[in-house]
Parts: sequence; structure tokens; C-alpha cells
Amino acid sequence: QVQLVESGGGLVQPGGSLRLSCGSSGTIFRLYTMGWYRQAPGKSRELVATITSGGSSHYSDSVKGRFTISRDNTKNTVYLQMNSLKPEDTAVYYCNQGRVDLGVAYWGQGTQVTVSS
Repeated sequence: QVQLVESGGGLVQPGGSLRLSCGSSGTIFRLYTMGWYRQAPGKSRELVATITSGGSSHYSDSVKGRFTISRDNTKNTVYLQMNSLKPEDTAVYYCNQGRVDLGVAYWGQGTQVTVSS
């Protein structure tokens, strides 16, 4: 059974930083693409960043230069370092693990990030 558990969300002031973590179990973690998505109230879920099994990363234009995705295959964990946070970054952040070739995707339960003064 695949399980993804996010942590690290919270309340931060504009300009501040947070680091999200997502621990994975139940799969061969290193073989999967990992991603972070977010969903703000009243909006659809959107891609934030992804990192492939080979370590290649991709970012949405809205977070490029401010957020960094990384992974530690020895700990089965993916991270999202978020700097220079803005109020518009407020959302529930979800961890995703997937393989297009297998047609599978798994989701965590989400962690709330609120950017407010």
C-alpha cells in the first residue's frame, strides 16, 4: 500500500520561507517522478514543481526562482524549499508520486501553507 505523508506547512509572513517534506512508503521510491501541487480556495489544483527519477526538475512560472524541489532516495523523501513567499502562495500543498509508463499516480493528504502578515 502506497502512502505519502506531507509535513512542514504552516503560517509564515510574506517574504518568509518554509520547507515541505513528503515521505513515501510502499514503492521503489527512486523509480518514480515526484511532484508538488497546490490548490487554493475556489481554484483548481495546479502543478508547482516536479522532479524525475533522474533528478531533472521542472517548475511552474509562478514559483520559478523562489522554490526548489529536491529528493533524497535514501530517505524516500521529496522536499520543497519555498523562499520569498507571497500571499498568493497560500494553498493546500499536495505531494504526488507517479509513473506515466505504469499509469499510476498517488497523492498525499495535503498540508496547509498560509502566507499572511
